Amino acid sequence: MHPALKVVEHRPFALPDEPWIMKQEWNDLLFAHWPLSPQYLRQFIPAQLPLDTFDGQAWIAVTPFHMTGVRPRGVPPLPGLSAFPELNVRTYVTVGGKPGVFFFSLDCANRPAVWAARTFYHLPYFKARMSVTVGQQEIVYSSQRAAGGPAELHATYGATSRVFRARPGSLEHFLIERYCLYTVHQEKIYRAEIHHVPWPLQNARATFAVNTMAAAAGVALPDTDPLLHFAKHLEVLIWPL
Repeated sequence: MHPALKVVEHRPFALPDEPWIMKQEWNDLLFAHWPLSPQYLRQFIPAQLPLDTFDGQAWIAVTPFHMTGVRPRGVPPLPGLSAFPELNVRTYVTVGGKPGVFFFSLDCANRPAVWAARTFYHLPYFKARMSVTVGQQEIVYSSQRAAGGPAELHATYGATSRVFRARPGSLEHFLIERYCLYTVHQEKIYRAEIHHVPWPLQNARATFAVNTMAAAAGVALPDTDPLLHFAKHLEVLIWPL
């Protein structure tokens, strides 16, 4: 048994009965969240998915990070395929009592990963030119989508607090402690479940020189400072769609 599977008390619903099929390690991740009105955001979400809100407020996030140790179960990490940056734009939905994530886009620097995610998970992945520089105090992150419309991020970010766990019932818990994703393919809802220990969160700072990631999906971000959180490292298990 993978050690993470012994830590389940924090999950909002039970682990799947089927075995997990993939492991990933997420590193130097920034959650940058902006509030939006549910009425405005609703138009960008497939009609089949109920939009999730916190105190009547919807949220959208831009989340840059880089992955390592990406591999199918039982297969060692492969050079050139197991480590690469990824950049997500996401919001929150709940289906059948299971709160999850809906992705507007996922940019990735690995062409085979883009193909696999589009083929087997029906997710809106895009190939991008990306770079990540990890310093002692900050992360310098750059991404420019190669095709599929202009989408660009140039940001510098880092942690500003000690590690903490999101308190159940808090906004941070609502936004971040989610254990499945949803996608709609040929008018049908699909779910993929994930598992990990509770997020090791830190408060964060960030400077965005360029950020057109939400705009690429048609969503206009408000002219307000985002809510920022950082996570240094998290090991994640993934189930099939």
